[in-house]
Amino acid sequence: MKHKDGFSLIELLIVVAIILIIAAIAIPSLIRSRIAANEASASASIRTIISGEIAYSSSYPAIGYSSDLASLGGPDPGCTASSTSACLIDAALTTGTKSGYQFTAVGSNPNPSNTQYLIDGWPVVLNGTGNKAFCAVEDNVVRFTTPSGGAAPRGTCTGGTYAPIGN
Repeated sequence: MKHKDGFSLIELLIVVAIILIIAAIAIPSLIRSRIAANEASASASIRTIISGEIAYSSSYPAIGYSSDLASLGGPDPGCTASSTSACLIDAALTTGTKSGYQFTAVGSNPNPSNTQYLIDGWPVVLNGTGNKAFCAVEDNVVRFTTPSGGAAPRGTCTGGTYAPIGN
């Protein structure tokens, strides 16, 4: 009887086919779990910015809420608190992009001090890095919407398209 060395082409093709089937099952689940993690991080980041806005308005009552994210953060390490860099949120969040989401925080100035703010977080790639957009205003409730094709209006946080998340 003759002894065979190695594997036949059919055996190798069967192994490759099995690997491809397992990958086809596992990759969509991996993508969904990554999107869920990005959305959880975005919601937590909105909460962090809300806490920063509250602390900022307490620290600088003549200014009120901060006018932008840069005012809430500051350089790491060795941040020195001031009204232009309050050192209340981390430097990564101050840049406006974190975990596949883009964040903005804008204080509005209808009075001598900023008495209102709007915080929003949108996926960098809709349905790629996230499926939901998050926002908050001075009532400190984190809300979300599910934009379709990026059509949900930025710059608003209340109305029929936004619902509070389960805090």
